[in-house]
Amino acid sequence: MNKVAVFGSFVVDLMARSPHLPVPGETVKGSMFKMGPGGKGFNQCVAAHKAGADVVMITKLGRDNFANVALDTMDELNMPKDHILFSDMTETGIALILVDENTSQNEIIIVPGACNTITEEEVKGIESVIKESEYVLLQLEVNQNANEMVVDMANQHGCKVIVNTAPYVPISDSFLSKVYMVTPNEVEAESMTGIAVKDLESGKQAAKFFHDKGIEIVIITLGSRGVFVSYDGKAEIIPAFKVNAVDTTGAGDAFNGGLLAALAEGKDIWEAVRFANALAAISVQRLGTTPSMPERWEIDAFLEAHN
Repeated sequence: MNKVAVFGSFVVDLMARSPHLPVPGETVKGSMFKMGPGGKGFNQCVAAHKAGADVVMITKLGRDNFANVALDTMDELNMPKDHILFSDMTETGIALILVDENTSQNEIIIVPGACNTITEEEVKGIESVIKESEYVLLQLEVNQNANEMVVDMANQHGCKVIVNTAPYVPISDSFLSKVYMVTPNEVEAESMTGIAVKDLESGKQAAKFFHDKGIEIVIITLGSRGVFVSYDGKAEIIPAFKVNAVDTTGAGDAFNGGLLAALAEGKDIWEAVRFANALAAISVQRLGTTPSMPERWEIDAFLEAHN
């Protein structure tokens, strides 16, 4: 089992459900409120940890009550907290999530807070973690200059970089050229390449865009249609498991965390994607993001049942 790291965001999810989404100036009486841990980086790290990976979370929190949501969750799950950074100036990030209980449509405002203020000094402080890690997984929810420093450091130490290009923001070719693997969803892939991935052929065209930048492995998640994979001259769409989804929030994070855990164990990319698909399939049958991530025994049992 190789050591791996997740460098990314933590925010507290503040979710309210109501009969309809408010229009400007309207107050709507809600039916439910829930607060819990979130942020793409944190969700992905929890998924990898629960799947059995030896994984370290690197994120930045404020010195406030919301920071305890992260720290308490990490304590409950027995996750190492040695590389959590703190800001004395900026609050812990939050996501305000409004959900229409009739249509399931949502409106989300993310305020990244502290995890958008990671400094060069702080990145230098995590060098030992990157040096020991086989893979580091990044997203685009923290300040991008910090991601760029981590990629340079990883390249220097032979640590392979996986970038989940979410939430999509334009990124430079020089950044992409230092990345080992990208995992956009179909919307992000189209934003980046201009190609709508509808089938194997369009997948190959989109993958060429990334391979031409120097990226070895291209993975494009296609929701219920499965996952497109391009590596070493071979391209394939690996089908998704058919399940009754109740909440697809965090499905991408479940997939990325599962992928990281499987790669850390030395599974090849095709096996790793199937493992990640199983983790995501279990998670979408439950409510929430972090709480929906399955334990390792559940993933193994699911794969055995769907062999």
